[in-house]
Amino acid sequence: MSIASPTSQPTELRQAALFWLAQTDSTAKAIGTRALESVWLSGALGLDANLEISTQIALPGQPSKPELVPPLAVKRRSMTTPEGRAVLIHALTHIEFNAINLALDAIWRFPDMPSAYYTDWLKVAQEEAYHFTLLNAHLQNLGYIYGDFPAHNSLWEMVARTQGDVLARMALVPRTMEARGLDASPLLRAKLAQAGDMAAAEILDIVLRDEIGHVAIGNHWYGWLCEQRGLDPITTYAQLTVQYAAPKMRGPFNLPARRAAGFTEPELAALES
Repeated sequence: MSIASPTSQPTELRQAALFWLAQTDSTAKAIGTRALESVWLSGALGLDANLEISTQIALPGQPSKPELVPPLAVKRRSMTTPEGRAVLIHALTHIEFNAINLALDAIWRFPDMPSAYYTDWLKVAQEEAYHFTLLNAHLQNLGYIYGDFPAHNSLWEMVARTQGDVLARMALVPRTMEARGLDASPLLRAKLAQAGDMAAAEILDIVLRDEIGHVAIGNHWYGWLCEQRGLDPITTYAQLTVQYAAPKMRGPFNLPARRAAGFTEPELAALES
């Protein structure tokens, strides 16, 4: 067992993912995570999928702001004002910050997966860091910085609840929490475009394109794990949503995006019922 508390980036991929997950500076985390994929592709990182890693570090590493509050305490403001649009962009920036964390956590926490699993989640981490960078820069263009408004941590809370089982993680984070983003994206984009913020609308186009791929990765590994364990994907998913108190899915659903992300017709039928 390896107990990770490095002061510089390790040379093994899963331990390097833990290193950046523990980073508290949001900008440094994004920059380091984006670079991590390049380092991996250069061959400078190894992979030990069998390594059992433990850590005493508080996770995830996050800055002192934003203040984290319950979801209902996050105020909604009118999109017709610059501040109202900034509140929305800030919320999206926070989601992408947590999305970096969830992808890094998927890499380090779960041993004994195929090497392609770790490569897939490294790609997700890099793209989430890119999304964070785009949204954070746009937030600054609006005259605000990340941390100026309160935020909620629902996405990471589900990551924490599923830390003991990679099957539950694949079922309830990419296929549930992140898939909700596929459903919400068209309406949010329309509101931003109607408010005249085409720069933000174009960023959401990039995010939706990439998030379809991220949910597809979750679908692929969920299906793979169900096959390995001899489980039915639909009934198992229903059981996991109850066991881990997952949020109930409410429409409207972005069915084209969900189909592109690999949801089957029986899964979509179960979702809509």
